[in-house]
Amino acid sequence: MAKATGPVAVRKRVRTFALGLPGATEEFPWGESVIKVNKKVFVFLGVDDGSYPLGITMKLVSPEAHAHALSSPGAEPAGYGLGRSGWVRIPLEVAQAPRADLLCDWAEESYRVIAPKKLVAELDGR
Repeated sequence: MAKATGPVAVRKRVRTFALGLPGATEEFPWGESVIKVNKKVFVFLGVDDGSYPLGITMKLVSPEAHAHALSSPGAEPAGYGLGRSGWVRIPLEVAQAPRADLLCDWAEESYRVIAPKKLVAELDGR
């Protein structure tokens, strides 16, 4: 796969990766793109209409991934109390934003936390 550069390309690559995970679907509650598995969100992609800076929010519970994500420029615990549960918002329109491959790894971690064991086993069997 070609390297994704620029925030729009990075967002698109993460979206494509997340939708390729077993049972993943995209919905648009609140006018924002979210990727769900088993009716539960595992990646918030927000809006891409320019009304808000591009960013991705994921649930990262491993101490390493969570700390790494929070060390990204501009990253912060997600709002609405989600940060207490490990959700991190990572902005894409900042210098030194994480690369798409790292964001895809984090999207997979978020998926593994949210998805039913049967779907995680299907992923592991690929």
